[in-house]
Amino acid sequence: MNRHIEAQRVGVRIRQAQESDARTIAEVHVRGWQWAYRGQLPDSYLDGLSANLEQRTQLWQRTLAHQPEQRVWVAEADRGIVGFAATFPSRDDDATPQIGEVGAIYLDTDWAGKGVGRVLFEQALDDLRLLGYDQATLWVLETNERARRFYEVAGFRPDGATKVVRCDDFELRELRYRLDLESLLPGSRIA
Repeated sequence: MNRHIEAQRVGVRIRQAQESDARTIAEVHVRGWQWAYRGQLPDSYLDGLSANLEQRTQLWQRTLAHQPEQRVWVAEADRGIVGFAATFPSRDDDATPQIGEVGAIYLDTDWAGKGVGRVLFEQALDDLRLLGYDQATLWVLETNERARRFYEVAGFRPDGATKVVRCDDFELRELRYRLDLESLLPGSRIA
């Protein structure tokens, strides 16, 4: 099925983000963390994310100003942006120039489980392939079973790399997942 038609079927339009979207993306980012990581990160940390909205908005303004190296795609419904995905060249020390990274994908909680994330993720992967990357990586919390299942359905597999990220007074253990983009046909759908 055509990605445009599939996006319409799930009630969104997928488009490349613009600098004017920075604030809304930051808001979705905060809300996305708050629902996706509840029970995996301290509640006090998640509840405090809203206080950093201005800082996160500035981060997204800088990111959006550096496209096409860093690309951001948004899922937009009638009420506005309900999700986003960000891609860029891999930041890993062992990466080659042929490896792109999905650095973020978040949705508002009301839109989770409706196919929006899949369509958004497919757009991000298609874009990485069109930019000439032959592999894609992403990092996911080891405890985030929902996200890990989502990535595995898309064909990603853990490649053995791990890292521990220090965040305030706690640590996050992340696993790296990898996908051979050449194995996907352009416009192919994630199951």
